[in-house]
Amino acid sequence: MSIAPATSTLISPEDAGFASLQAETAIRSISARIIAAPTRRKHKLSNTSVNHQGYIFVEVTLENGVVGYGEGSTLGGPRWAEESVEAMKANIDAYIAPALIGHPACELERAAKLMAGACKRNNSAKSAVDMALLDATGKTLGVPAHVLLGGAQHQSFSAIWALASGDAAQEVEEAQGMIEKGWFNRFKIKLGFADPATDLGRLAALQKALPAGTDIIADVNQGWSEADCIRYLPRLEDLGVSLIEQPLPADQMAGMARVAQRSAIPIMMDEGVFTPAEAFDGCAKAAGSVISLKLCKHGGVHQLKQVAGIARAAGVQLYGGCLLESSIGASAHLHAFSTLPALEWGTEHFGPKILVEDLTREGLVYENFRVHLPEGPGLGITPDPDRLDRYEIKD
Repeated sequence: MSIAPATSTLISPEDAGFASLQAETAIRSISARIIAAPTRRKHKLSNTSVNHQGYIFVEVTLENGVVGYGEGSTLGGPRWAEESVEAMKANIDAYIAPALIGHPACELERAAKLMAGACKRNNSAKSAVDMALLDATGKTLGVPAHVLLGGAQHQSFSAIWALASGDAAQEVEEAQGMIEKGWFNRFKIKLGFADPATDLGRLAALQKALPAGTDIIADVNQGWSEADCIRYLPRLEDLGVSLIEQPLPADQMAGMARVAQRSAIPIMMDEGVFTPAEAFDGCAKAAGSVISLKLCKHGGVHQLKQVAGIARAAGVQLYGGCLLESSIGASAHLHAFSTLPALEWGTEHFGPKILVEDLTREGLVYENFRVHLPEGPGLGITPDPDRLDRYEIKD
């Protein structure tokens, strides 16, 4: 029996259809706006506190008229990382946008290379532009963003809510309300902004008030020393904490490894892992058994997937982190997360629910304690222009 040779369906660079797509998706303009959206309550970290969440909102317009949207976030200025929304806008306007104008948005990997050449780090600014390119390309082709990243393997994720007011009674009431709504039944409590004894008292009150077996994650936000960890890790174990996030400063990877070796609770690397090289270093040193993935750290969806691949090769589990993104940035994260073989710890993308008003017309869906992958082309969300205008910080 003879077998006829298969007909190739690959598109070559010389193919007229591919050339047409390149021309259609050529970037005509990139604009960036600063947004300060009010939160429902104060959100405290070890080194700052916010009651307005800062975003850079990016619009990419293609030659075919399609507009893609992206978002970069920060917490209280350049405190969580080196970027502020003001710096993001300045660098997008002066360096990133000029490097990309005329480039086909559909060539996402090359766009990432061009951004890398235009400026060092600036990962949140780059990720905002990257997700806008992803959104615009998906809309042009009529496919969800995850299709451009390999296709979704998951349609929803276990969702985690962060408790960070510092008021134990308020946090208990807030957590109980999330359970009653069916939105969240797993909680991350922010530590490190009070002395450890006070923080552990808050944690004990929460653990006592919530249903037995409630999953509780402790995020120290780089707020403890190695000595603090030696002293207080047994107490966290007694309180049933399931995961400890970045207890030591980001540059103390060797100390993180010693803490991880000592701890009976898994340690998660967050601020210590931005780049693939840092992920390799952290995994090689056994500085944690979990890595938190964030587009604002990694600089784009492809770099996030590179970090995830390094972690998986090292046997390190994955957690979907956030920086209080609205449904715009959260949607981009969910599309990237959906393509991973596993996201063992679920995701804390609660940002849309902590805002007084989300920045989209129809936000993400939270049901049965899960957050659901949006449908539709591109990111599957539509920004609300009235809300963006209301919360824009103008020059």
